[in-house]
Amino acid sequence: MSGDIPQTMQAAAEAAEELRRKLNHHNYQYYVLDQPELADDEYDRLMQQLIAIEAAFPALITPHSPTRRVGGAPAEGFGRIAHLTPMLSLGNAFSPDGLLAFHQRVVNVLGATEPVEYVVEHKIDGLAINLVYEQGLLVRAATRGDGIEGEDVTANIRTIKSIPLRLQGEAAAAAGLLEVRGEVYMARTEFERLNKLREQNGEPLLANPRNAAAGSLRQLDPQVTAERTLAVFIYGMGVHEGVELATHAQTLAYLQTLGFKVNQCYRVFSDIEEIAGYCQSWAAKRSDLPYEIDGLVIKVNDLASQKLLGATAKDPRWAIAFKFPAEQSTTVIRDIMISVGRTGALTPTALLEPVRLAGSTVSRATLHNEDYIQQKDIRIGDTVVIHKAGDVIPEVVAVVTANRTGAEQPFVMPAYCPECGSPAVRLEEESARKCINPDCPALLREGLIHFVSRDAMNIDGLGPALLTSLLAAGLIKDAADLYQLTADKILQIERTGEKSAANLLNSIENSKTAGLARLLFGLGIRYVGVKAAAVLARHFGDIHALARAQVEDLLRLEEIGAKIAESVVRYFAVPANLALIKKLQALGVKTTQDRAASDIPQPLAGLTFVLTGTLTGMTRNEAAAKIEALGGKVAGSVSKKTSYVVAGAEAGSKLAKAGQLGVKIIDEAEFSLLVSPEL
Repeated sequence: MSGDIPQTMQAAAEAAEELRRKLNHHNYQYYVLDQPELADDEYDRLMQQLIAIEAAFPALITPHSPTRRVGGAPAEGFGRIAHLTPMLSLGNAFSPDGLLAFHQRVVNVLGATEPVEYVVEHKIDGLAINLVYEQGLLVRAATRGDGIEGEDVTANIRTIKSIPLRLQGEAAAAAGLLEVRGEVYMARTEFERLNKLREQNGEPLLANPRNAAAGSLRQLDPQVTAERTLAVFIYGMGVHEGVELATHAQTLAYLQTLGFKVNQCYRVFSDIEEIAGYCQSWAAKRSDLPYEIDGLVIKVNDLASQKLLGATAKDPRWAIAFKFPAEQSTTVIRDIMISVGRTGALTPTALLEPVRLAGSTVSRATLHNEDYIQQKDIRIGDTVVIHKAGDVIPEVVAVVTANRTGAEQPFVMPAYCPECGSPAVRLEEESARKCINPDCPALLREGLIHFVSRDAMNIDGLGPALLTSLLAAGLIKDAADLYQLTADKILQIERTGEKSAANLLNSIENSKTAGLARLLFGLGIRYVGVKAAAVLARHFGDIHALARAQVEDLLRLEEIGAKIAESVVRYFAVPANLALIKKLQALGVKTTQDRAASDIPQPLAGLTFVLTGTLTGMTRNEAAAKIEALGGKVAGSVSKKTSYVVAGAEAGSKLAKAGQLGVKIIDEAEFSLLVSPEL
């Protein structure tokens, strides 16, 4: 290779620039146009030539060189970047009627007498990204975040080969400051490859391509991002200098001339009923695409009309997303397994022939309880219809009885706990059989998994596998024992290194100050969820004061019902539970709650929220806590009294109900703005 290296700086600079030009051209042909012109070995030869020249002449290395895509050193954390213009989200339509209502609003505002022209594009199921170019060079990239500012993922974005580090074509010379928006995604084939690799390595499987893309882009180590093949579709602009455009369709064409990958599955319509039919046709064939979509986006084509229509604080009035309904799939039940939860409940789960469903491969589905199995007459070997309850949890919804051969086996719930062999009994008022052995290893294991979980004590690095190993080794017997772990004890567990042991001990130490609300939830008191734990902690302030409370004391709290009150009193009447609390307190675990100041603003007072789907920046319980801290209420179902439905990824039937009732639907970015009054 040394013979290919020029001997002078000028010659090296010229050779390097020519190699960069060729490599950028071939990257564009391969990753953007899907029209490779060069064999892989020839591309690799050109890349190695450029690497050798840059190694010999480090002064020639530039941020936009193709060699910079491999990923740099790991970052300590993501900084924040303010967007030049806000990244607004989209309102949603779930039916042709919703599209017609949107169209009528557009016509009314514009006073249109001629047909309104729209562009309809695929709504890529990925992670929104904002890219900024100066003088044709990529200078920074950020996630959507809260719409005002996002996380700085510039180093990771540079690893995505379909994103130009330097703008291309004749139009690039005129481009000044340019802000473009797009969606980073992971193709189905890459998602399957990555999950297969993770399965071979014994790692947890990724849920779906969207989560895989989001997780890959937010890796602190850019080299990890570089190892995962991500792609991007660019669909719009924010700030743009040096160009005047009249329509959105022209914008898409312009972006493509600059070297951006633009999804070619877009069409221009001037009839809203045709658009409705087009959207519904894609709902049936979306699984044929090499990438995931969760709907289509309809935008007014004329940019002057877009400006006239304007936007609310949350979404543009000139665009809407048509969201697809939840998917269903058909598969076969291979077997039914029983798991034992922290309350002792025996829960049946169907083991399925793997099938694609709503963006992920599903091999298990909940069967809820024995009544559910009997009501639907579910048998091992049955062909069944499954869907994702709330578009999140796989669930068996029906049996295809016409496919039965006679070989199917009825299922009978076990009379004994599969973990400890103790009797499994069913109380009259309950739907689940339960293990009645308080020393059942499953109850202890599941209880500890709950105790360390994110919404409880939030002990990072202490997952189910490590907890199971610690229990098997006899190093812990209850939650308090976690606070007596040492590095020597942790290092007894196979495949645990000194660094991970130190990180775990630090996380355990930090959890001591989690506060009473998290501790109450973590203790696993029956019926006491995150919300009830926060109410109890806020009112009593100290665990010993709560332990002395009687049922009537608890019922005076508006949010606490009889079941919760009786459960709390029963819990603190058990000497073993009081001994555990005393032990935790002696080890430094905080058992009090800081009282909230009475003058904290309550901007959400009088508003009721319903949460649905998966949020990326917080759990739904954390979101509920934010709402309640600002004076709002959280409900479990949508009604006319609902103020907002907060829709996360893979939101389900609650969206349709909200659409029917005319309830305002907001996404996570909009929600973040509502619960962050300082923005």
